[in-house]
Amino acid sequence: MTLSQQRILATEIPGPRSRELQARKVASVSAGVGTTLPVYVERAGGGILRDVDGNQLIDFGSGIAVTTVGNAAPRVVEAVQRQVADFTHTCFMVTPYEEYVAVCEKLAELTPGSHEKRSALFNSGAEAVENAVKVARHHTGRDAVVVFDHAYHGRTNLTMALTAKNMPYKHRFGPFAGEVYRAPMAYPYRWPGGAEACAEEAFDAFVTTVRTQVGEDSCAAVLIEPIQGEGGFIVPPPGWLARVAEWCREQGILLIADEIQTGFARTGDWFACDHEGVVPDLLTTAKGMAGGLPLAAVTGRAELMDSVHVGGLGGTYGGNPVACASALAAIETMEAEDLRARAREIEARFVPRLRALAERHPDRVGDVRGRGAMLAVELVSDGPGRTPDAALAGAVHRACSARGLVTLTCGTFGNVFRFLPPLAIGDDLLAEGLDVFEAAFDDAVSGKVE
Repeated sequence: MTLSQQRILATEIPGPRSRELQARKVASVSAGVGTTLPVYVERAGGGILRDVDGNQLIDFGSGIAVTTVGNAAPRVVEAVQRQVADFTHTCFMVTPYEEYVAVCEKLAELTPGSHEKRSALFNSGAEAVENAVKVARHHTGRDAVVVFDHAYHGRTNLTMALTAKNMPYKHRFGPFAGEVYRAPMAYPYRWPGGAEACAEEAFDAFVTTVRTQVGEDSCAAVLIEPIQGEGGFIVPPPGWLARVAEWCREQGILLIADEIQTGFARTGDWFACDHEGVVPDLLTTAKGMAGGLPLAAVTGRAELMDSVHVGGLGGTYGGNPVACASALAAIETMEAEDLRARAREIEARFVPRLRALAERHPDRVGDVRGRGAMLAVELVSDGPGRTPDAALAGAVHRACSARGLVTLTCGTFGNVFRFLPPLAIGDDLLAEGLDVFEAAFDDAVSGKVE
């Protein structure tokens, strides 16, 4: 790796060249496209992003869980270069190519369950979710889809309807697609009856919602993130997801697992469903799948995926050969370097320090949660009162940015600080990044950061 794996602060953050580029962005890019940290990257790899001013920032975001194998993994670079030299596009629906088939074969091998599977490839997570819903409705002949509080599934019209949070995802973009119903999420930290009662009470609330608002015979699918992403890295209590899956099977309702953020080694397993042995009927993937290139998939039981008429699934760019080559190389990297184990190592390094931070600031850190290299702290203003503190999350984020650490926040209330380091990051950078985060947190709590 030719990019040195060290944090370097050559200028203030953002530096003068980044500020120039940001001015050009403001003049030419829609204001609706936001930027979390306006430093303009010229090179990246491992756990480092180097900007146009020569600053090298530690990456705790992975482009929102995309660059799992790093930003320039050698196998990915070689595969992409080779494929670009061969051809960049033909459209699989016109003249197909082996790379698309090979990705689908790999998905059949890696996704949960030993049953016969089929896949279809798309460009983005939102496209994958939309097409999973299409398959479910087509196969069952039913219309209704049940989702959960705090869910995030995308920015298209249907996936905005499936998403729970209004701002910034849904605000004034309606009307949205119909026949979408929302059930309470099993959210242990904020469950009204307490964490111990969450699994049982949340399951009962889910069943009641489907039965009273939808009717089992009208429900095509239940769509769930095994660990919620944008909604706050919410990990349901053990056993809850398995009970939901079992109940869906009993009712003839399809279970769709949205593993777009959790998939491909991020949580310490190939997929978050694997942790409890849950086998969904349909599973959506994207993000970490293709080493940074746009690729998404729906993988499901063969009889479901094959029930759709010819031409009912597809898209001009879906399964682009360059993206497919990148995905095959990224998966090879995950296997060769055992990145599932690496995610578990990252969890073992992060969690003790995050819990120690919670012990030092019990009135400000309400919860530490997550799995593998998908971890979070929920910030509050009053400890036992559990009042969300988005202002503190923002202050910590700004302090981290100024010190050269790329971080992300999330959550329905904007008060969750999430950690998504690339699995290619080294231990020294992990430790230094946590040092930066802790110092930023202490300064924000003490009022040194506005």
